[in-house]
Amino acid sequence: MNVAVVGGGISGLAVAHRLRSRGTDAVLLETSGRLGGAVGTHARDGYLVEQGPNSFLDREPATRELAAALNLEGRIRVADPSAKRRYVYTRGRLRSVPASPPAFLASDILPLGARLRVAGELFSGRAPAGTDESLADFGRRHLGRTATRVLLDAVQTGIYAGDVERLSVAATFPMLVDLERKHRSLILGAIRAQQVQRRALSAGAAPKLSGALSTFDGGLQVLIDALATSLGDAAHVGAKVEGLTRVDGGWKLSVEEHGRRAELRASQVVLAVPAHVAAELLRPLDDALAAQMARIDYAPMAVVHLGFDAGTTPAPDGFGFLVPFEEKRRLLGAIHASTTFPFRVEGGRVLYTCMVGGARQPELVGQDEAALTALAMEELRALAGVTARPTFTQVFRWPRGIPQYNVGHLERMAGIDAALQRWPGLHLAGNAYKGIGLNDCIRNAARLADALTDEDSVRK
Repeated sequence: MNVAVVGGGISGLAVAHRLRSRGTDAVLLETSGRLGGAVGTHARDGYLVEQGPNSFLDREPATRELAAALNLEGRIRVADPSAKRRYVYTRGRLRSVPASPPAFLASDILPLGARLRVAGELFSGRAPAGTDESLADFGRRHLGRTATRVLLDAVQTGIYAGDVERLSVAATFPMLVDLERKHRSLILGAIRAQQVQRRALSAGAAPKLSGALSTFDGGLQVLIDALATSLGDAAHVGAKVEGLTRVDGGWKLSVEEHGRRAELRASQVVLAVPAHVAAELLRPLDDALAAQMARIDYAPMAVVHLGFDAGTTPAPDGFGFLVPFEEKRRLLGAIHASTTFPFRVEGGRVLYTCMVGGARQPELVGQDEAALTALAMEELRALAGVTARPTFTQVFRWPRGIPQYNVGHLERMAGIDAALQRWPGLHLAGNAYKGIGLNDCIRNAARLADALTDEDSVRK
């Protein structure tokens, strides 16, 4: 078996690496001049900034396994303990997110009536079976209207930058739906899960991964560079796949690489590109399949880094803050990058990473870099009281930034999976389908690579 992996983001790199580590001949084809896709780290003027994803939670075995295979475990850096403190901008100021149920009830994160309504979640009921409920509807049923508008909306903003009224709870937070199905109440489910975990630990079960917020000592680019090195000449940049044809029990790819056209034969093809790019490749083959993939929405996103000289502004506390949509601000939130990972700055400097745009304010991302920088500065002043002028700025814009798992996503995915059965040897990978995070991409890539190699072993 030989496999052509189309797309050199984290999913494509992880699939190709896993295939080759298991003895399968795999080649990776990336249209642009660099590998990594949205993942990338830039070092400039004493700052280390991320162009896309900022970090990962050390709770996914597949990510740890990949780091170990690449000899990177010793380069993992855990966030500063202060990063456990997080803030939400609500009712005119930043408010600390409580770390425990008793602290929540005593806090001012929500008005008293809204906090008591959350406590009433113990009496929540289940949704009708088979319902694809929006995250907002689910939240209102379990937590109440205010907690949904403030807390649940802030949580999803930090992950999806989406619209809480449109996102599918089953697709975005399946663990919540699982808790409801098994325990009815989320609070009861969480209590019982903690009891099970404590019993397992007391019985001598091996502790799980730390779950700590983590990155690498040189940023996430360290992982991309290690994957690229492991693939060597099997990874091609500047190689655009222009056509895909089913031939003789396999696939033919028409490729333009550095101005030269060629044809590549493969028994299996993995499309690890954004959904809309995969749709265009598949349209001549299967218009119905392509149409389903093209309907997966993306939220535009701009990442604005603002760096301040030492002593010009106080170092912010905690990981950062998020802003619910009801506040009608132009900032989705900000990461206190220099507090969370102090090694990202030199000499006591301060670095904020601001997020702009999302599903509900997509027009903001279309502004030029100067306008986005000014916007971030104005919002940071209004929300966090930062009055100093930055001496470092860098902006990254992603017109199609974050896939939106809106209501109907799981049904659409079932249709896509069924349609793929018409095309043996064709597979999809990437964050548009079954998980948007770095851990999701690595886990799903490993599963796909293992399925392909195990299937090939059975055939032999």
